[in-house]
Amino acid sequence: MADVFVYISLFLIWSMLFYHIFLMQGGYLHSVQYRKKEQEWQQRNTPFPRVSILIPAHNEDVVIGNTLEAMSNLNYPGDCLEVIVINDNSSDRTGEIAEAYARRYAFIKVIHTKPPNGGKGKSGALNNGLRESTGDIICVYDADNIPEPDAVYWLAMGLANDQQAGAIVGKFRVLNANKNILTRLINIETLTFQWLAQAGRWFWFKMATIPGTNFAIRRSILEELGGWDEKALSEDTELSFRVYNLGYYIRFFPSAITWEQEPETLKVWWKQRTRWARGNIYVIMKFFFGFHKLKNKKIGIDLFYFLFTYFLFFGGIMISHTIFILNLFLDLNLTIGVVSYLLLIIGFLLFVTEELLALSMEKNQLTMKNFFTVLFMYFSYSQMWVLLVVYASFLEMKRVLFKQEVKWYKTKRFEQTPIPKDRSA
Repeated sequence: MADVFVYISLFLIWSMLFYHIFLMQGGYLHSVQYRKKEQEWQQRNTPFPRVSILIPAHNEDVVIGNTLEAMSNLNYPGDCLEVIVINDNSSDRTGEIAEAYARRYAFIKVIHTKPPNGGKGKSGALNNGLRESTGDIICVYDADNIPEPDAVYWLAMGLANDQQAGAIVGKFRVLNANKNILTRLINIETLTFQWLAQAGRWFWFKMATIPGTNFAIRRSILEELGGWDEKALSEDTELSFRVYNLGYYIRFFPSAITWEQEPETLKVWWKQRTRWARGNIYVIMKFFFGFHKLKNKKIGIDLFYFLFTYFLFFGGIMISHTIFILNLFLDLNLTIGVVSYLLLIIGFLLFVTEELLALSMEKNQLTMKNFFTVLFMYFSYSQMWVLLVVYASFLEMKRVLFKQEVKWYKTKRFEQTPIPKDRSA
C-alpha cells in the first residue's frame, strides 16, 4: 500500500514539474519578444487615454510619501492623469502626508473613509476609489510601491492598442531584496513566478493573473462586473477569473515595472502569505463549484492550474514527506526506494534549473550568491510553503463550516529602501 501512495505522490509532483518546464519555455520566449510590442505601440502614436490611479492606504505613513513622490515623476501627461489615495480609516499620518502631496500636485487627490463604508479591507477601499474616479483606465498601486517613470505609460498603451485585453499587468521587483535571507528568497520567488507563471501562461494561453499592484483594467469592465469582490482576501485573483469570463484576456507586459517592499520578518511573511493562500483557496472553490455557470470555459485552464497547485501538487508533497518520515521509524516494505530517491533528486535539479533560468532573465540576478540561495530555498522556503498551504486550508475549512467573517490582514511596512542602482533595464 505504501508503494501505491509513493507512486501517486510522484505522479502529482512530476506532473507539475513537467508543466512548469513547459511554462518556463514560454516565459523565456516572451522575455525575448515583448520588446517588439514596445516599438510597435510607440510607432502608432496612440492618444493618451485618461488614467485614474487608485492607491488604497490604511496606516501607510511609513511608505506613502515615497509612493506619491514616484507618482509625481511619472512620464504621463498631467491633464490625462489623476491619482486617488484612499485613506482607509487610518489612525496614523497617512491622510496628512497624502493631503500635503495633493496641495502640491493638482492631479493628486485624497478621499478619507470611515466605518461603516471604510475600514473593510483593500477591496472595499478600491470600490470607494472607483466611485470617485473619472478615468477610462483604472490603475492600481499598493501604498508601498515605487513605479518606474514609464510604468503607467506602458500599462495605458497596452490597453489603448489592444482591444482584446481586458487588463494588463506589469512586472514588480523587490525593493528590499538585499535586506536579509528572507527577502532574498522572496526576490527569487517573485522573479520565478513572473517569468514562469505569468509570462509562460501569457505566451501559451494568453492568460495571466492580475496582481495586487501595478496593473491597469478598463473602467467599463469594472463597472460591468460591479467592482471588486469585498469577500475575497485575494481580490486580484478573483477579479482575474471574472475578466476571463467576459471573453477578454489579461496581458503580461514586463516593460511596466514597479518596485515594492516585501516582508522582512518571518512573522509578517507568514501572515501575508496565509492571507494570499486563503484568498486563492476561496477563489478556487468559488469558481470550481460555479464552473457550469461560466460563459468562457477557457477559465478551466487557470482554474485547474490553481486547483492542482494548492491541492494536488502540495498534497503529493505532503504524501511523499509523510511516507519518508514514517519509513524512518517503521518498515513500510517499500520496493521502489532507489527509484523514488532518484526521481526526487532529478526533481530537485529541475527546480534549481527553473529558478536559475528565471534569474537569468533579469539584469545582475544570476549571481553566485543567488545560486546558493536557490539551493537553500528548496529545503527551507519551499517547504514552509507546504506547511502554510495546509494551515490556510484548515482556516478556510473552519471559516466555511462555522460561517466565520473574513478578516483582512494588513501587511506591516518597514522603513523604505532606495531602489537598487543595478536595477533591470
